[in-house]
Amino acid sequence: MTDSGKILVVDDDRLVLAMLAHGLSQAGYEVIDADNGDDAILLARQHRPGLALLDIRMEGKSGFDVAAYLRDHLQIPFMFLSAFSDEETVAKVKALGAVAYLVKPLDISQIIPAVQAAFANVNEHKSVQDVAEHTADALDTMAPVVAMAVGVLMHRYSLARGEAIDRLRHLAQSERRTLDDTAERLLQAVELLARPGAP
Repeated sequence: MTDSGKILVVDDDRLVLAMLAHGLSQAGYEVIDADNGDDAILLARQHRPGLALLDIRMEGKSGFDVAAYLRDHLQIPFMFLSAFSDEETVAKVKALGAVAYLVKPLDISQIIPAVQAAFANVNEHKSVQDVAEHTADALDTMAPVVAMAVGVLMHRYSLARGEAIDRLRHLAQSERRTLDDTAERLLQAVELLARPGAP
């Protein structure tokens, strides 16, 4: 369970870290800070923040390494703050699924609105995240529309139930939609294709 008012800030530049921590605290957030990737992961496991703000290039584990761990193991959303904006970096940021990408130098007055927007986005789509830690039996407690969509995916792609739930969840996350909304859209598409004369 993450805390929607708590943010993990990670940067190996102590001055930048202090500036971010102070500014975000003044804005009302509970800040946990780390100056390396290993500590960041330990603190994330311990405190379960609602959002992480990550520098990308650090010694040891990079911000990308931390982000992948947060996504895959803790389902904690993250955004990047980096001095680098080359095509390779941007592509990696998108592939990891960051909620925002800010390019340094920025002052705290520019960063806070982005953090506020990220928290709002995370809270709006919380239902997607809530399903992340599921078991095969979780389907029994889902809305009927979700159960139907999972059944369609199982049939169409010869998936096990857990794999079908995963596919639907990833689709919802990539489209920034709720699980129910994604399931409804999937069923509508299937119905459309099933109509006589459909392409």
